[in-house]
Amino acid sequence: MSLPGITFLGADSSYEDAKYIIVGVPFDRTTTYRPGTRSAPNAIREASYNFEKFLFEHNIDLNDVKTHDMGDLGDYESPQEMVEAAGEVAKRIVRDGKFPIFLGGEHSVSIPAITAFKDVGVISIDAHLDYRDSYMGQRYSHACVSRRTAEHVGRDNLLVFGIRSMSKEEAALDDKPEYIDAYTIAEEGVEKAFKRALNIIKKDKIYLSLDIDGIDPAFAPGTGVPEPFGLTSLDVKKCISMLGPRMVGFDVVEISPPFDKGNTSALGARMVQEAIAVSWKYRSKGDKEHVNGISSLFRR
Repeated sequence: MSLPGITFLGADSSYEDAKYIIVGVPFDRTTTYRPGTRSAPNAIREASYNFEKFLFEHNIDLNDVKTHDMGDLGDYESPQEMVEAAGEVAKRIVRDGKFPIFLGGEHSVSIPAITAFKDVGVISIDAHLDYRDSYMGQRYSHACVSRRTAEHVGRDNLLVFGIRSMSKEEAALDDKPEYIDAYTIAEEGVEKAFKRALNIIKKDKIYLSLDIDGIDPAFAPGTGVPEPFGLTSLDVKKCISMLGPRMVGFDVVEISPPFDKGNTSALGARMVQEAIAVSWKYRSKGDKEHVNGISSLFRR
């Protein structure tokens, strides 16, 4: 792995001491519209230095949370290579009882992070259902991430939150996963809708995948496939906060800096801080099962 000169703000603890491990996966070889997500991990890192380490609304100083930035994985020629290499890194992190945070890259980088766990539920905040079995000949395409996730965790343990786009073929499927679309969320209110999502996922531990296009392009324009009528950035902040005690891993994907003026990368960095802060609230309370039990979720 390589990291040209910058780590995420405050992620200066050793791997051994850290509770949170950040990994960049600069991969975008299955992108089908606007490329550029390969440059997102370092753009997110650079943007993180705009923020305070003290999050007053949580009364948490991120200086007190031991975090390590492992740097970036390599430039892989194929999705299969990326999934295998990133999967080995993710398995090590989970096996060592640490909280993985993956910086994409396209959404396919979530697959190896999720499959490092066993007995886990997944909530994916996304504009798209991404439930194709293959797309343009690739089973590990960003358009197939929900399908690959469901194959690992079980369809009943996956929920896609905030969608407003799916293909006609996906809509016709009888076995598509549970989803709550952005229009329903707008009518119900995000807290009520996300509480319903949490009740649908029966697993105690949940991995959260944040495809930045789940957020409306008015807030996150720098993404590969922008879709109108999305969630607000504050909506997603509320979702992360509600998930806090059950969250065991996190990724932020599909940020495309070439189509951004820096605000989408900054939003991604702030969401990473949010995930660390709200999950640390519960990990730091001496909940031994939550702190030490993550390794029991490792896929043997």
